[in-house]
Amino acid sequence: MFPILLLLFICVPIIEIGLFIQVGGFLGLWPTIGLVLITAFVGATLVRSQGLQTLMSVQTRLQKGEMPAQQIVEGVMLAVSGVLLLTPGFMTDAMGMLVLLPAPRAAIAKYLMSKVVVNTMQGGFHQGHGSQGGFQSHDPFQRGPFDGQGQDSNTFEGEFERKDDNDRNKLN
Repeated sequence: MFPILLLLFICVPIIEIGLFIQVGGFLGLWPTIGLVLITAFVGATLVRSQGLQTLMSVQTRLQKGEMPAQQIVEGVMLAVSGVLLLTPGFMTDAMGMLVLLPAPRAAIAKYLMSKVVVNTMQGGFHQGHGSQGGFQSHDPFQRGPFDGQGQDSNTFEGEFERKDDNDRNKLN
């Protein structure tokens, strides 16, 4: 992984500098700078609108009781797209704009999701084995968030504050 990142951090700036020289030689200095600023502004605006649409899609899926995994991946991709669009350069702008388009973004998200393995946690809060509903670790050597000594424990630590019935703000 490190050699790939090193190669990217070396190759991408070299390609961007070459493109700046080519475009600057063709258009001139100020039009090139203006083009970079316009793509950054337009890209940030598009990322914002696409991000809001993705957020609405996540909320709709959650209301239906479905897991919005693809929408979450697309949201992360939109954040990466925003970084690419705000980075000065024509190649990064092209990659950022590609991710902004819904069809390529959905295809890339499906591909990324097919490469990720999700492990679910077994166990959790349950009754049994003399417990009063606390966290039970399946591994006796692994400490859970509620067991103090690596064993099942019925002791919970916490803080409380007494409130009088006459207090106006009972919840705070």
